[in-house]
Amino acid sequence: MAALATAGVAWGTTTATAATAPAGPRTCALNDLYVSIGHTEGAAGSLYWSVVFTNTSSTKCALRGYPGVSALDTAHHQIGPAATHSGSSYSTVTLTPAHTATAVLRTTNGPIGGPCQPTASYLRIYPPASHTAVLVPAHWKTCSNTFQTGPVNTAGTF
Repeated sequence: MAALATAGVAWGTTTATAATAPAGPRTCALNDLYVSIGHTEGAAGSLYWSVVFTNTSSTKCALRGYPGVSALDTAHHQIGPAATHSGSSYSTVTLTPAHTATAVLRTTNGPIGGPCQPTASYLRIYPPASHTAVLVPAHWKTCSNTFQTGPVNTAGTF
């Protein structure tokens, strides 16, 4: 009977160890990233801007999901509501040192379905899973109550 009890304990320990999955790359922290504004494109009444996340650390790290983005005036006061999520699906993006990923912002190209907010001087950007933001100089104007962000990805898509 004692042999059975000992065998059960050894079996339970082995199972717990075998079930542990290896950890993936760590989540990119703000101090691992250089955040900048990329190119702007217009299409079918919309204006798209890319937010570029560059890994400046010496190790790989990962981003997953949507950044938090809001427009600010010159005094750093928020103009209108923060960007909503586009609803697009996403996956984890692993960034090796010096590589980039983007998240695309969208508004309308003028007052199509409503007025425009005052032009912002900065975008406050929180990388996905971060509680720390960076201010990036940007002359952004939200129009028609449309301010959305897509998820971080490497394809440059919304």
